[in-house]
Amino acid sequence: MTISTIDKSQRTAAKVAGFALLFSMVIVVFANYALLNPLLVRGNAVETARNILAHETQFRVAATCFLTYSLSVIVLLAALYVVLKPVNRGLALVGALFRLVFALLWLLSTLNLLGALRLLGSAPYLQVFEPDRLQTLARVYIAATFDDYYVGLPFFGLASTVCAWLWLKSNYIPRWLALFGVISSAFCVFCAFVYLIFPGFAKPVNPYWFDSPMALFEMVVSFWLLFKGLPQAKTADYVPARS
Repeated sequence: MTISTIDKSQRTAAKVAGFALLFSMVIVVFANYALLNPLLVRGNAVETARNILAHETQFRVAATCFLTYSLSVIVLLAALYVVLKPVNRGLALVGALFRLVFALLWLLSTLNLLGALRLLGSAPYLQVFEPDRLQTLARVYIAATFDDYYVGLPFFGLASTVCAWLWLKSNYIPRWLALFGVISSAFCVFCAFVYLIFPGFAKPVNPYWFDSPMALFEMVVSFWLLFKGLPQAKTADYVPARS
């Protein structure tokens, strides 16, 4: 038995998902590597504070990009739910909820950046603290954004694993691509949990490798959905699970 139809809402949602996924990847890379990281001086809170105050607009744009990324992830999870719910409504909902938690942690990262900026401000109530203490606290707030990411990474990986499994069962994308997604996403979940328990894990396995294979999978899927779209119904041979 086959899925008899792939309706118009699924096809539209697939295009939205492809765009949202690609846009979210571009915006977060731009925010981190072009805007935020150049302002941070490793091991030097004072120089970091000076850079932020000297380039406050750039810092605020980075925070706004984090907010935009969170919004794009929410759009993505809604679109993926529409596409994948005929395969298995329950699993599609679980994947959406995992991705929602990840999006909320990026909202927390935005608040951490704005909190750091407030500590470096000139509000009267801050004058009771020495400048070096405020600068150090601001750097702690910025460092917390990285904690937000690594706490959210297992949820991101689990969301991607669930979606990759549904892609595999649906035949909406090539099976080899979906299988790569399952493996790379599960690998990300494993690395994220191990890293949280054993931070030294970052030495034998560079943190960039935690999510890079999964990111590659999601990037390819985004292009596939944008330019190829969902297949004709006759190519899908999975029976939707009843919920």
